[in-house]
Amino acid sequence: MERVTAYVDGYNLYYGLRDKNWQRFYWLNIQLLAKQFLRPNQVLTTTKYFTTVIKYPEDKRLRQNVFLDALKTLPDFHIYYGQFLAETIVCHQCSHTYTAYHEKMTDVNISVEMMTDALQDKFDIALLISADSDLVGPVKAVWKLFHKRIIAAFPPVRSSFALKQAANGVLHIGHVELAKSVFPAEIVKPDGVILRRPA
Repeated sequence: MERVTAYVDGYNLYYGLRDKNWQRFYWLNIQLLAKQFLRPNQVLTTTKYFTTVIKYPEDKRLRQNVFLDALKTLPDFHIYYGQFLAETIVCHQCSHTYTAYHEKMTDVNISVEMMTDALQDKFDIALLISADSDLVGPVKAVWKLFHKRIIAAFPPVRSSFALKQAANGVLHIGHVELAKSVFPAEIVKPDGVILRRPA
C-alpha cells in the first residue's frame, strides 16, 4: 500500500469555501476529505492541518475553537499554528489609520513538515490541499531530492498554474467530496464533552 500524508493549508481551504459561498461546509472533517481522493492501493497515514488562531472578533474565535476541538478528536491528526501579524494601514484619501492582520508562517510550516517527512521516509505520496504558489519551491525539492510524489488538491475557486506545473498531479475539491466530509452536528469528545456545530 502507498502511504499518503495530507498537508492542509487551513486558510487557503477556508477562503475557497467562503468565496464559493459554501459556508455549510465549514464544519468539515478534514481527514475524511483527504480520504475522498485516495486510490484503492493507498492509505492515509497522517493528516497535518496548518492554521492560525483567531483572536477576535470573539464570535469567530469561539467558532474556530469549537472546530479545532472537533479536529482534535480525529486519530493521527496534527495541528500546526502560524500567527497573525499586525500592520498599520493609512488611507491615502482621508488619512484614517486602521490595523490589518495578515496570516503568516503557514507556507513555511508546511514546507518544513513536508521536507522533514520526506527525509524521514514517512510517506510515498503527499496530498497538498492548497493552491498557494509559495509552496512551489518545496514541492519541487521533495520530488528532486527524495522522488516523492506531490498531488495538489486545489480548494474551490483556488488555483495556481505554477503549483500545477510543479506537482505530479492536480485534483480539484468540489461539492461532491465536501458533502461527503462534513462532521455530524454533534461530536462527543473522549472526556464526554459534546461539541455542537456552530450556528
